[in-house]
Amino acid sequence: MIRKLFPILPLVAALFLSVSCDPKNNEPIVSDTLTVSPESISFEAEETSTKFVYITTGKDWTATPSDSWIHLGKISGTGNASLEVKADANTGRDRTGSITVKGSSTVTVSVSQSGKNIIVANPDPFDGVRRSSTTYQLLIYTFADSNSDGVGDFNGITSKLDYLKDLGVTALWLSPAHPTSSYHGYDVDDYGTVNPLFGTESDFKNLVEKAHEKGIQIYMDYVLNHSGRNHEWFQDAMMNPSSLYRDYYIFSEDPEADIAAKRIPMLATEGKSAYQSGEWYATGGSGRFKFHLNWVSDASPTITVTTTKEEPYTGKSGKWLFFGDGVLKEFRKGTDNTYDLVVDFASDWGFLIRTSSTSWNVGEKYGMPSFKKSIVFGKPFILAPSTNSYDPGDISLGAFYHSNFAKSMPDLNYGPLETAESSPAFMALAESADRWIREFGVDGFRLDAVKHIYHNQKSDENPTFLAKWYERCNRTFQETHDSDMFMVGEVLDAHSMEKNYYKGLPSLFEFGFRDQVLYCLKSENGASFASTVTGFIKDHQVNRQSAVTSIIIGNHDITRVASELAGKNSDAKIRQAAVLLLTSEGKPFIFQGDELGYWGDKSRNGDEDVRMPIQWDKKATDCAKKGLPNGIDSSMLKDGGGMSVEEQNADEASVLNVYKTWLRLRNTYPALANGTMTDAGLKEINGSNAIASWYMISGSQKLLVIHNLAGSKKSVTVKDDTSHPVALLGSAELDGQTLTLAGNSSVVFKL
Repeated sequence: MIRKLFPILPLVAALFLSVSCDPKNNEPIVSDTLTVSPESISFEAEETSTKFVYITTGKDWTATPSDSWIHLGKISGTGNASLEVKADANTGRDRTGSITVKGSSTVTVSVSQSGKNIIVANPDPFDGVRRSSTTYQLLIYTFADSNSDGVGDFNGITSKLDYLKDLGVTALWLSPAHPTSSYHGYDVDDYGTVNPLFGTESDFKNLVEKAHEKGIQIYMDYVLNHSGRNHEWFQDAMMNPSSLYRDYYIFSEDPEADIAAKRIPMLATEGKSAYQSGEWYATGGSGRFKFHLNWVSDASPTITVTTTKEEPYTGKSGKWLFFGDGVLKEFRKGTDNTYDLVVDFASDWGFLIRTSSTSWNVGEKYGMPSFKKSIVFGKPFILAPSTNSYDPGDISLGAFYHSNFAKSMPDLNYGPLETAESSPAFMALAESADRWIREFGVDGFRLDAVKHIYHNQKSDENPTFLAKWYERCNRTFQETHDSDMFMVGEVLDAHSMEKNYYKGLPSLFEFGFRDQVLYCLKSENGASFASTVTGFIKDHQVNRQSAVTSIIIGNHDITRVASELAGKNSDAKIRQAAVLLLTSEGKPFIFQGDELGYWGDKSRNGDEDVRMPIQWDKKATDCAKKGLPNGIDSSMLKDGGGMSVEEQNADEASVLNVYKTWLRLRNTYPALANGTMTDAGLKEINGSNAIASWYMISGSQKLLVIHNLAGSKKSVTVKDDTSHPVALLGSAELDGQTLTLAGNSSVVFKL
């Protein structure tokens, strides 16, 4: 028996050796050694099974995972334990983490998991600083209505400043805020105050102040090319040849002769086309006049107008004088095909002769022939009939006036370019601009139609004039600011013309950028996108080193991007158009409604179709619908139609949330906000030109931007470090150096 027990004595001895007695109280001492095994564990991509980590200790311990995808069965305990470890399914790239176990010492267990190579964006946290200088263009009359009268207003904008701040913009470009005779406001009737439909001057000032409190600047739309026809300056100048305001506009009793003799400085270098352009309109007058018709033939009757003291009379003859606000007076029949009429005449546009009181058909109206000369009192004037190709002009009783756009918008006259800054019109508009800068605190101006101010668009006349205007306004701005005033001009033309205007202004809208976005998305060809955009910017910097390229994909004058991209993959293309805008170099402008995917076709339905009101709520009741004169497309703005701010805020995949996400990204990374764009030149592996790629660089920060502009999956070899994807539109996979992007998908890597 003794021989049988002897072999186990070493084991018993070992057990006694592991526990000793305190000489004072004879209690066992527990070892403070902490051991953890294994030292590393790994999971497959979609593995959901449980793995174990074994903790050996006699004391308290805690366990902490490094990442949220690692889950522990418990996070603390006392003594030995089997610790359950699970991992979330990993659809992204390979990833690593750790578990830190602390007790009497600290032990780290590494955790790894393979991925399915699907890219998951992991942007740096946004610190709330809006680094990107991004402007939102809004139409006051359709943006937000604060008093339920159906027209947008200043207080409505103020109430939505949080929406605009949350969107990520830093400035607002407001449509014209001045009194006007139209809904759109570009026929300004008073530069010195605000349109009462939109509120009071106090309301406007409050908007500016509240916007500034939220870090949002205010840019006013300013119209230098023309005023409204109902402006008191023009009304006085038109009715009174000796008016103090006569020099504010371009008047001529014989435009053809005056242009030929170069007596009109603003048209002098344009040549004969300034007369042939059909941009001259009749003025009227008032008084008691006698009109004598000599109807020799239907082809060339004549009219003679004289002043008279005869009592007014009319008759029955089938010939009518049309003038004023739709006034129609019938002639008295005389002898030998003559007709007479005496009338108290008052018209601000002139008159026409009609042979029908109810219709305007070809051959039923007579007026100014193709040449423009005003009536000479007492001298017969040959009338021109309407034809299929020619609609006669209004006959003028006084001088004609010039207008580029319409009779409701007479052009302002700044006289010889050399002295334009001392012209009465320039000084009057500058004084008004001073008030908006000094008293109301506006931060900039958007200048309308600047290529039309002086008429020779191939010369440097307009850039030179604009330099004078900018210097004048900036001087006032710098009275209270340490920086320069922002000012952006509209040259709705090719890049070859627009770039020349940087000689006069710090910024112009680059309409060529929009053209590139549309061309590349429609053709699924992005190969030249980056080089074209950087070419625009370099051209601008030739004329102004500090040039700010204002990039757009939409505004109030052009068909919306959503309508341009209608068709196959249109939803994806609309989103990618936004991402192209927000990942390119320049100062982005976002047009009201584009951030919601609004559609609108100007060519088919007119301007109103691209100027729709914002639908704020799911129920389409809170819209400034009366801001537009001809109603709106009810098929877009309707209850629960998905176009409202309320609905899109709640939909992570909405167009609105694409804008928010990518504008937050632009505000987070200085390289996107104000970096330099350089073509990366990546090519699609199978030879298509669908890939657009570039670097955005600011200081030590460098981002790689890649877009697949095709509607189908494309792959590209990327040799840069792709371990830190910070943004993703659509979906993408990365297998080694091969990046595969789904159709109309985009990705940004922080290098």
